[in-house]
Amino acid sequence: MTSHYFAPTPTTGVAALTNRERVVLAHLREDITLQDIAERLWVTRNTVKSQLRSAYRKMGVSTRADAVAWARAHGI
Repeated sequence: MTSHYFAPTPTTGVAALTNRERVVLAHLREDITLQDIAERLWVTRNTVKSQLRSAYRKMGVSTRADAVAWARAHGI
């Protein structure tokens, strides 16, 4: 019998972020609204909010300013 080992998926840090969460984070640096980000990415504002909420949890931050600082420090 062959045993399969699957490494656990990281739940925090850069490795835990999805590609889409990284894209949304990159837009946070600009002085634009979540609606503006949504329009650029062809999604709804609620989708952007959901992606940011997930990213914030993974990064351990709670504000946009903290998220931008975290993203910059981690090369996003």
